[in-house]
Amino acid sequence: MAEIWLLLDSRGMGGIESHVGELAAGLRAAGEPVRVLFLADHGPHPLRARLERNGVAWEALPGGFFPLLARLRAGRPSLLHTHGYKANLLGRLAALLAGVPVVASYHAGEKPPGLLAWYDRADRWSSCLGGRIAVSRPILARLPWGGTLVPNFVALPAAPTGGPADSVGFVGRMAQEKGPDLFCALAGRVPDCSFIAFGDGPMLAALRAANQRVDFRGARQGMDDEWKNIGLLAVTSRAEGLPLAVLEAMAHGVPVAAFAVGALPEVIADGVNGFLAPPGDLAALAGCVARWRAGDVALATPRGESPVMAAERAARALARLRESGARSPLIVAHGRFNRILMAVLLGRHLSRMDEIRQRNGSYSLFEWDGNGGATPVLLDSVDHLEAELTEGGGRSDSVR
Repeated sequence: MAEIWLLLDSRGMGGIESHVGELAAGLRAAGEPVRVLFLADHGPHPLRARLERNGVAWEALPGGFFPLLARLRAGRPSLLHTHGYKANLLGRLAALLAGVPVVASYHAGEKPPGLLAWYDRADRWSSCLGGRIAVSRPILARLPWGGTLVPNFVALPAAPTGGPADSVGFVGRMAQEKGPDLFCALAGRVPDCSFIAFGDGPMLAALRAANQRVDFRGARQGMDDEWKNIGLLAVTSRAEGLPLAVLEAMAHGVPVAAFAVGALPEVIADGVNGFLAPPGDLAALAGCVARWRAGDVALATPRGESPVMAAERAARALARLRESGARSPLIVAHGRFNRILMAVLLGRHLSRMDEIRQRNGSYSLFEWDGNGGATPVLLDSVDHLEAELTEGGGRSDSVR
């Protein structure tokens, strides 16, 4: 069976790299042959070790258009899936010349400045030459030719690892769009909490020199070992798509307080599974931290079932589907508090996706029409969810 190739151009870990790592591992777990291609070799890369741990093949190309074209003609993948504007532009053209199906994923919620803005425009306007995926509705709305909404996703950890009740964390690139300066300003407004920040980027040195209240711990290859040190994740971004850090935090039992930007209002219900503040309103975000400290968030799902119990039951149902050979969702997490029921199988035709969302004590299955519309089917319990999935032979593509 021909492989699915995931293409990116990368020098270090970030949201795109984490997404590619999760997707590659999930595709392999589902029996889909997959390979990750780095457009150029920029030296040692933490994603490579992660891919190797998950048994995913990878290779680094010499860089540029013609080596990519030659590799596509020689390898004949069933699909080329590109990530990031450079991989999108070069991959799209090379795939067309090689006769290989191609789809591009769009991850960035911010509008890039300067020269990058022209690359961004070229990427979006040429996207009509292949398939298009967006990780959030705002990003989808910026695509001139439309596309398919496939929200970001994360793997379910073995157990929640939420941290101290007075520790507020930041996870992200130290760059203007992520608002690390606003996180530092938030630390000045909340004296009774400790503030820790993970990430690297152009603003790190200046912020570290000017802010004694924040413990800057640098970048990490992965956050699995660090969530136990964070009691609340603060998202101070000026622009966003659907950040993986938020999904990882919720899956690890860490609530989130965030500015209501990008797709965050679709993931966070204020006072239910986290906290939302108007974009840029530091006073309101500090109020969210105070509410968290006061325990102002629901701690259990309806029907008296804990989030972990619901997650385990849903995971067992989906595992049975996978064992039966159904094209079931790959990656599962769940909960009204600190967990999301989310699974994604990026199929080769990318023609549809399903979404399961808990609402008012029920589970709702949304079947998308590919144009932003959805038809809900109400499910009144995890038992009903299990029956629906089993009888339906496995709902695939995306569950959020």
